[in-house]
Amino acid sequence: MSNRTILLASRPQGKPTLETFQFEDRERPTPSKGQVVLKTLYVSVDPYMRGRMSDAKSYIPPFEVGQPISGGVVAEVVESQHPELSVGTVVTGNLPWQEYSLSDGKGLTPVPTDGPPISYYLGILGMPGLTAYFGLLDICRPKEGETVVVSGAAGAVGSVVGQLAKIKGARVVGTAGSDEKVAYLKELGFDEAINYKTTPDIAQALADACPDGVDCYFDNVGGEITDAVYNLLNTHARIALCGQISTYNAEETPVGPRPEGKLLKTSSMLQGFIVSNYAERFPEGVRELTQWVEQGKLTFEETITEGFDQIPTAFLGLFTGENTGKALVKVADRDAA
Repeated sequence: MSNRTILLASRPQGKPTLETFQFEDRERPTPSKGQVVLKTLYVSVDPYMRGRMSDAKSYIPPFEVGQPISGGVVAEVVESQHPELSVGTVVTGNLPWQEYSLSDGKGLTPVPTDGPPISYYLGILGMPGLTAYFGLLDICRPKEGETVVVSGAAGAVGSVVGQLAKIKGARVVGTAGSDEKVAYLKELGFDEAINYKTTPDIAQALADACPDGVDCYFDNVGGEITDAVYNLLNTHARIALCGQISTYNAEETPVGPRPEGKLLKTSSMLQGFIVSNYAERFPEGVRELTQWVEQGKLTFEETITEGFDQIPTAFLGLFTGENTGKALVKVADRDAA
């Protein structure tokens, strides 16, 4: 049986294109003792993957040219010679972009199939939800009545950050790139939402939306929005530096205002973080997030593209704002469903 696979064809300069990816047919694997064959059900596409297409030193090794790209996947065990993973078990893990994968079980996490949708384990109950949970609650630590600003607020991480901040009693302001996304943020309970693409003066719009200044900033975007927020920081503000998607495809490092003086004058704390820093506490995060989802305190949007062949297109759409909430590709249905 064929096993379609997506390889990194070349390292992109600037924004990736469809030519960055190469499709290849490989043989479907056969398990040996202690192994399973996994059928890919859902593939997560995420902005951090753009960094892995470069060979620059980072917190995670780069993808190799000519080798399969990998990322978060929900998959089903369809063949097993593993003592603890039976056929029909659904798991999440970091797996290659291919229809079938071979695994010895290491790094796989079984997920329940009788609760929230299994796709949630790539979203609100997976890496994006955990990123929001630890970045906001461990770094920003919003207090009741404080003002929290979230950039990239309609994305998989930002939409959860805003809702968590509301649960903690904060006033929440979000930025997003379309009127539809602004309306979505209002549905989630954001107090103010700004379309940065149609706002002629983002600095003034943020100042108007934050008359009492900014106590917490969850930064997914960087660039001009972040420059404007830094002008509004209150004393002892906390900033969680999660992403800088505005610069991911830049061919030269952009030069902007230097923030150190503003951080110094306001005694503010800026902390960059990677969700894997909190790996030992993931069960805590999943438990708390699941509870809020089941209580209806957290809702979650998914932008699901159908078809294995559409994975590159869905990935490229991240950089033009095609997704609201979590961007996923549905590859197949469960055999056991």
